[in-house]
Amino acid sequence: MQHDAITERRNNIAPIPFEADAPLLKIIGELPRELNGTLYRNGPNPQFDSPGAHWFVGDGMLHAFHLEDGRASYRNRWVRTPKWLAEHDAGRALFGGFGRKLPDAPANLTDGGVANTNIIFHAGKLLALEEAHLPTEIEPGSLATRGYHNYQGRVAGSFTAHPKIDPVTGELVFFGYNAAGPLTPALSYGSIDASGKVTRFERFEAPYASMVHDFIVTENHVLFPILPITGSMERAMSGRPPYAWEPDKGAYVGVMKRSGTAKDIVWFRAEACYVFHVMNAWEDGDRIVADVMQFEEAPLFPHPDGRPTDPDKSRARHCRWTFDLAGNTDRFQQTYLDDLTGEFPRIDDRRAGLKSRHGWYACANPRLPMFGALSGIVHVDGNGRRLGHYLLPAGDTISEPVFVERSKDAPEGDGWLLAVVWRARENRSDLAVFNATDIEAGPAALVQLGHRVPDGFHGNWVGAA
Repeated sequence: MQHDAITERRNNIAPIPFEADAPLLKIIGELPRELNGTLYRNGPNPQFDSPGAHWFVGDGMLHAFHLEDGRASYRNRWVRTPKWLAEHDAGRALFGGFGRKLPDAPANLTDGGVANTNIIFHAGKLLALEEAHLPTEIEPGSLATRGYHNYQGRVAGSFTAHPKIDPVTGELVFFGYNAAGPLTPALSYGSIDASGKVTRFERFEAPYASMVHDFIVTENHVLFPILPITGSMERAMSGRPPYAWEPDKGAYVGVMKRSGTAKDIVWFRAEACYVFHVMNAWEDGDRIVADVMQFEEAPLFPHPDGRPTDPDKSRARHCRWTFDLAGNTDRFQQTYLDDLTGEFPRIDDRRAGLKSRHGWYACANPRLPMFGALSGIVHVDGNGRRLGHYLLPAGDTISEPVFVERSKDAPEGDGWLLAVVWRARENRSDLAVFNATDIEAGPAALVQLGHRVPDGFHGNWVGAA
């Protein structure tokens, strides 16, 4: 039975080959009437099989669950990037991994963007994101693709899939790696105000070329983690892994004042580790505290010679980073808060960059590979102490949990968690709705789909206007 469940689990990474609309879905339990809006989710769903392509680089597919007055509907659409359109017209794959053109692709084809990692709503625009290209604007109702959004030409190059929205000012803070071209150590940094106007955009050099998936923003500071999944054009040109795990490079985190410039960055050091995702961060006097999901060794990427990393060390755990801005050291502290394997941390976004008392993340079975084995949710307090722990039936998997507040003025943590669950035995998915502060009670409501939503990355809730 265990072998069957693991085999099935692998199958949920495979793409689904269709777009669909389901106007009235079956609901088990009762959807809260206050949930009026849409949960948008994004993830890789390759239109065509491309030999050797990394899971990270499949075409983006959006999944939208619209909830209103106790009812639920669903729609999914591919993001029609230039890559998707060119391959659709050709009827075959034209790109391999990380923007690499296949040998028989047309010479004039250059854009390998996939817009597959996140989807956010800011300044009246719905934007599909991946970290190598500009945001792609999406029409909220139909999920039609409107094309790249470059903010009147004020933003260029790569744009993170994890920008941060300041809950006080409404400002969007963002960065981009590979800012001087593929596999370069340059980063960009900028901000966009609540009306959608770019207020700053600059570039600077990091200690080395790194895959910088997420970053850290507090009320007055921005932190850039440069961790040793390194990028190398020399490796890429010789057919070796363009991105690889090089722990000897060590871990760097650049700390910059939001009111300052890149020239003011102070670099802190620590033991080699990797972090895909940050839960939250805040200031405590002269200290900055950041809660992250830290790996001892990076998963999914090999050593430069192609050897895999150690699976026992390639699992993330809730970890606290502490930076002493007044001290006379360039080292930052790393303290694990739990030994539970987990990923995709979220908070009540009204506390982003501020001290928070609630967090949630998807937890995994430590006996199985890190991704594709997320099988429950953990609720923690502001010190990482577990407040609740919910596990799915054996074999089922869960997505990143997204918090939705009960109302704009509800206390922190008062609301619901929305997560997409894959039912291994039935090979289909549910949208699960939990009471955010009582996840151990299990889902208060399940919205049932007739097909599966493949394992994906990130999503966000957009409330009805």
